[in-house]
Amino acid sequence: MALHWKLVIDSTDAAALADFWAEALGYEVEDPGALVARLLAAGQLPEEAVAEHRGRKHFRGLAAIRHPDDPYDEVSGVGAGRRLLFQQVPEAKTVKNRLHVDVHGGPEGLEALVSRLEGIGATRLREVDQGPAGHWWVMRDPEGNEFCASA
Repeated sequence: MALHWKLVIDSTDAAALADFWAEALGYEVEDPGALVARLLAAGQLPEEAVAEHRGRKHFRGLAAIRHPDDPYDEVSGVGAGRRLLFQQVPEAKTVKNRLHVDVHGGPEGLEALVSRLEGIGATRLREVDQGPAGHWWVMRDPEGNEFCASA
């Protein structure tokens, strides 16, 4: 039996990093607003556990994105497919990632993909040319997490 999973990424600003990755991947930022409102109204969630970002209430320190074609729970806003969850942590990133995302561009080509990612806050680190095996860019997201961009 296959298991459901999500990739969890530590961050210093979960909502902002979710915005970046949603734009980078063409994903949707999850909206748990209805669930948050229901839990607040029932007294099951303290007000200090809630934050607001771009006019939406969410759980403080957490933000998630999901693939737009995957199913999701309309009551909670939580995706049931490909997801990334960003959680705020107090410590800053200090070492190289041991796991990273590879972003594969479409017909626009590698240079257009890399330029678009730079336009939303990514930075180029180095170009990798493996000859016939491929060519890509190692990049960083706005919080310094490495990822690769390839055609």
